Amino acid sequence: MAHGAANVLPACRPRLGFVGVGWVGLWRMKALLAEDIADIVAVSDPDPTAAHRAAEAAPDASILSAADDLLSAGLDAVVIASPSGLHHAHATQALSAGLAVFCQKPLALCEAEVSHLVSLARAEDRLLAVDFSYRWIPGLREARSLIRSGALGRVYAGDLVFHNAYGPDKAWFYDPALSGGGCLMDLGVHLVDLALWLLDGPRVAQAGAALFAKGSRLSVPVATSLEDYAQLSLEMEGGAAVNIACSWGISAGCDAVIGATFYGTRGSVQLTNLDGSFYRFVVRHLTGTSGRELGASDGEWAGAAIVNWARCLARGAGFDPAVESAAAVAAVVDKAYGR
Repeated sequence: MAHGAANVLPACRPRLGFVGVGWVGLWRMKALLAEDIADIVAVSDPDPTAAHRAAEAAPDASILSAADDLLSAGLDAVVIASPSGLHHAHATQALSAGLAVFCQKPLALCEAEVSHLVSLARAEDRLLAVDFSYRWIPGLREARSLIRSGALGRVYAGDLVFHNAYGPDKAWFYDPALSGGGCLMDLGVHLVDLALWLLDGPRVAQAGAALFAKGSRLSVPVATSLEDYAQLSLEMEGGAAVNIACSWGISAGCDAVIGATFYGTRGSVQLTNLDGSFYRFVVRHLTGTSGRELGASDGEWAGAAIVNWARCLARGAGFDPAVESAAAVAAVVDKAYGR
């Protein structure tokens, strides 16, 4: 699809460009290449080393010096894995040019920016999706079905955690203009999305937050400091209480502690990472003192969101209202940061 084309659905095999090919962008590219469902036509990254690695993975792709150059590369869609603070600008350019978009989380830094992108995608009838990858952990979809069917009874509480023994290894994560926040923006958005998605999108009636940097409480609204520990208390419409905690550089005793448990009057569902892994999980349905496994994974789920998006794109899919949930996630983060 040429730059400026409008209301024309992509060909059966989408032509994709990548904005940002660091480890996440490259990993998502390799997931697509493994499925052989799209052509990687062009990549852009200011880091020559990252661009070189991408060229090795997709030798037929053109290496472009600027993200703007992708708009005239004859693409159907753009995959955005640039720093978070650039997502809104990059997605706006792509959607306005008639291109579909797959974007790393967060879609943008605030609810207003997310809503703008959703409105633009709707107006252009373009497929817009966010990489909330944890939704694709095996077993979680069955867990969601159990909650929605009423099999757990009335779900009244949830506890979610993502504690990372390390901090980000890229300098931009520590620049508020590029990151938009600390561990909550980096890790917590996954947990907020999981809570809203598993509970089938209830409205958040109230939200409270405690943010810390190196053990000191940060005042809200947050100005320039970046939190390395965040704790959220959400009250859902209907009364369910959800607690969320996330951190960077914490003494976790392992690489990471990642989990989510939802409690109902007739049972619970629980996600647990195995042996401190970032990628290995088990999901269980718990009843009393017993439980059964709903699914387990060694990490193959991580690229499932982009593969699903590319398959939908290949079928000619336009705007998908499911992306509207990203605005609800952004609204919770806005409340936590006091903005």
